[in-house]
Amino acid sequence: MPKIAQSVEELNSFLNGTLQANNGEIKILDETKLRDSVIDDLIYTAVFSENEEVKQEAKALIRNIANEFGAVPASIHDLYMALGRGEIRDFTTPAVNIRGMTYDVARQIFKVALKHDVGAFIFEIAKSEIGYTFQRPSEYASAVLAAAIKEGYKGPVFIQGDHFQFNAKKYQEDPEKEREGIKSLTKEAIEAGFYNIDIDPSTLVDYSKPTLKEQQYFNYLETAYMTDFIRKIQPEEINVSIGGEIGHIGGKNSTVEEFEAFMEGYLETLKELGDEDKPGISKISVQTGTEHGGVPLPDGTVAKVKLDFNVLRDIGKVAREKYGLGGTVQHGASTLPDELFDKFPQNNCCEIHLATGFQNIMYDLIPEDFRQEIYNYIKENFKNEWKEGWTEEQFIYKTRKKGFGPFKYQWWTLDKEYKDKILEALYNKFEFLFEKLAVFDTKQYTDKYIKVVKLPYGYVKA
Repeated sequence: MPKIAQSVEELNSFLNGTLQANNGEIKILDETKLRDSVIDDLIYTAVFSENEEVKQEAKALIRNIANEFGAVPASIHDLYMALGRGEIRDFTTPAVNIRGMTYDVARQIFKVALKHDVGAFIFEIAKSEIGYTFQRPSEYASAVLAAAIKEGYKGPVFIQGDHFQFNAKKYQEDPEKEREGIKSLTKEAIEAGFYNIDIDPSTLVDYSKPTLKEQQYFNYLETAYMTDFIRKIQPEEINVSIGGEIGHIGGKNSTVEEFEAFMEGYLETLKELGDEDKPGISKISVQTGTEHGGVPLPDGTVAKVKLDFNVLRDIGKVAREKYGLGGTVQHGASTLPDELFDKFPQNNCCEIHLATGFQNIMYDLIPEDFRQEIYNYIKENFKNEWKEGWTEEQFIYKTRKKGFGPFKYQWWTLDKEYKDKILEALYNKFEFLFEKLAVFDTKQYTDKYIKVVKLPYGYVKA
């Protein structure tokens, strides 16, 4: 079991003979010992120490060690621009939301990447997930970077803020307050090494308006405002990859015309803000017929989805040829049938977001008594989310994602027998998906197009 420091002195004692730390400068003295045990102690301290100062110190150490080691937070922007220019072959970057056991699950992804020379892969967490999984950006980034060190991965590490979403009701009541909340979270994420941010004001689209541009007005306006904000606070040498979204996931399918109306307004607003010469978004999320987590049936199984690949293909074509973007982004995809995944690279889809399918594997393989403990907690604490007409199976399927935060320590410290089964199943799933999405051998492209910039923990341009 890894050690958890409760004082700075105890934390520093972990480093003896392994690392030399001086004013943020790190020298690795014993890489074997670092990877064997010290990095475990550092990440468990960063996540579970009861001393906030010690947690922050551990996170800073992990970031600085990662920089020295060569696992460096980076933006995927330039890779997507190369895709948009047609300079590299098609692939679809998997963006994986890790809700629980983040350190161990991230290790499996790095193992697959090392085995198959994968460069294009993203670790992400959504605004909503940050809340219910009890993982602030600094903790999430620390777990990912610690996993890279543990597995010996060197290269750019893409960490992303997913669905930094505007709440339509709160926006109507006070637009400035809602925008400031998104800005605050975005700044916190960039400080933590999230150099990829998906802004999502698609919730503000108003289909009652007569023209497509009017419908998209608040969506493109807030996407432009957030682009302007990000460009002002991002590190000097990094263009944060920014994603936009035109179709609220779970709503009606997106069209080329909607996308063009959005882009027209977005580019006009950037020009008004004086940002026309700065990079804009690098990709566009669209609605193709999916829903986050899938649609649970009364018995708890997931309904089959009719996904329209033409939406990805047609909007992606315009995104690349007219606007130079990387392509389209697919959300809510991890519960789709296996045979569909090789179709995404064939249809101008540059990125796919995957979450619930991995969560399902984890819940299927934990001990029955632990699973029931979580389910009882959910039934007691989230019964107000039990919709009329839902069976218990449907309610549990939709809400059990909220069992990761309150039981974080139990997930991280599962008995080895169960943890090994979960991690083996996840490794196999990641390997399968990465092959289908054609990201094997993409390290050659990240080596060519991605410049790594080593910055200290907490860095943001004033």
